[in-house]
Formats: sequence, structure tokens, C-alpha cells
Amino acid sequence: MTSSPPSRPQLAVSAAIFRDNKVLLVRRARSPGKGFYSLPGGRVEFGETLHAALNREVMEETTLKIEIVGLAGWREVVPTAEGGGHYVILSFAARWSGGEPRLNEELDDYRWLASDALDDLKVTDGLPGVIQSAKAILGL
Repeated sequence: MTSSPPSRPQLAVSAAIFRDNKVLLVRRARSPGKGFYSLPGGRVEFGETLHAALNREVMEETTLKIEIVGLAGWREVVPTAEGGGHYVILSFAARWSGGEPRLNEELDDYRWLASDALDDLKVTDGLPGVIQSAKAILGL
């Protein structure tokens, strides 16, 4: 059963998580973004703070614990002629603080990569800029 996208913009969060100067990228196993590498994250629930949502989403998707450092950028995804939802995504710089990635059903691959090693991957729009901004915030 397919559901139609929400009729209002949705707020989402993501994390550029760094460990040993490498960033964690995950590949989406379903829409939106199926087959694209991106940052772990998801929708903010009503009444949830941005940091609480980010910690919850990262834990649900990867089982990792993180230390959120600061806002690294934002992206807006709007519906196209093919459809889709309207999302405002706030991306944060974060440090890995525990655990090893174990993916849930939303993701089908992960990689720890140097920020200059993204060239061969199919990545979501704006991802390299967010990663560079996160590196600067973290002093890497």
C-alpha cells in the first residue's frame, strides 16, 4: 500500500558523523532517495527537539551513539513533476562516540569514507558541501 506524501513541508535532521577523520555515509534502501548515499537521519516528530530527533534517528538507523557539535547546513527538497514530498533537512556535524553500524530496513549499505572519496558514489544533492562544513565545525 503506497501512501501519498504529506501535504505540508516535513522537518528532518541528518548527521555528518566523523570517526578517525572519516564520515559515515549510508545508502537508502527505499524512497525518497533510494540507491543514493547520504547521511543518516529522518523526520522530527511533533514535540521532539532537533537533537533528540537526531539521536533517535541515528540510533534507529545505525545503532551508533553520537556527540552533536553544531549545525553544518540545511537542504530543501521540493516535489517535482514525478511527485515526492517537501522536506527541510537540517544537517548537523557530529562525532562518533560509540557502537558499530548495524543498519535497519531503511538502509542497505554504509561506508566510512574520507571526505575526498565521494566522487564515485551516487550521493544526494548538496552532500559534499554539508560534509565540508561539518569538517570545518569539527576542526578537521
